[in-house]
Amino acid sequence: MANIPTFKLNDGTKIPSFGFGTFQIPADGSTYKAVTNALKLGYRHIDTAVAYFNEQEVGKAIKDSGIPRDQIWVTSKLWLQDYAYEDAKKAIDLSLKKLGLDYIDLYLIHQPYGKVDEAWKAMEEAKKAGKIRSIGVSNMTPKIWNKFVPHFDVMPSVNQVEFNPYFQQKELRKVLAKDHVTLEAWAPLGEGNHDLFAEPLLNSLAKKYDKDVGQIILRFEHQEGVIVFPKSVHEARIKSNQEIFDFELTSDEMDAIRALDKGKGQHDPDAPGVAKMLLGAFDVHAND
Repeated sequence: MANIPTFKLNDGTKIPSFGFGTFQIPADGSTYKAVTNALKLGYRHIDTAVAYFNEQEVGKAIKDSGIPRDQIWVTSKLWLQDYAYEDAKKAIDLSLKKLGLDYIDLYLIHQPYGKVDEAWKAMEEAKKAGKIRSIGVSNMTPKIWNKFVPHFDVMPSVNQVEFNPYFQQKELRKVLAKDHVTLEAWAPLGEGNHDLFAEPLLNSLAKKYDKDVGQIILRFEHQEGVIVFPKSVHEARIKSNQEIFDFELTSDEMDAIRALDKGKGQHDPDAPGVAKMLLGAFDVHAND
């Protein structure tokens, strides 16, 4: 079983640097099964969100695992229809209830639009009250970061954004480094980008280290100090994804992978119309 290293966040908390993502895993028993498998295989960091509609199954899998609560790191995220201060307070309590937990390890602003300042205030208070251990943001570009974060009392511990060898967020990482904010990668494998997996460099490294291309990508990200939580519903893949701690890429190899950066991702949070589209995307309280 992999011994997962931790990264220290700017609030002093230690987070497992490698976890399991549950985005787009349906709540029809599939999430419960996938999280149960991940925990059995040694994962101790689970990432969910209100807008994934699967917090309940994540919580049940954690409860049924028999693993002590303090050994599992749980992340969830506030959806933007709940950013008004009173709504945010209710939403945090609802997340705790659905997860069946006394506290959440990390809670994020999922999409940085609308009443972000009010949501953050509610999250700061929940942190003080012990309901949340660490608070952070997601999908913040340098532009969005500079719009909101200077007005926060508490500095975010993480910013969860799209990150993979083709989109290495170089400008954003300079902004985050000033305040020791850790980057978390969503889509760390480029959402299965065919070109990325066909990259000759990554394939030759896979051959050299007797690993698959996915493992080379995840190892690169880990060595860059990025928190990753690849998602899979296949047990073999869940197992192999975390087998990245028994080898190390050289500094030359790291530089070569850094050179693959195209500086552009699939999602642009700064694009016009994104906020409006996301606000109307769905109702997270439809079934409450």
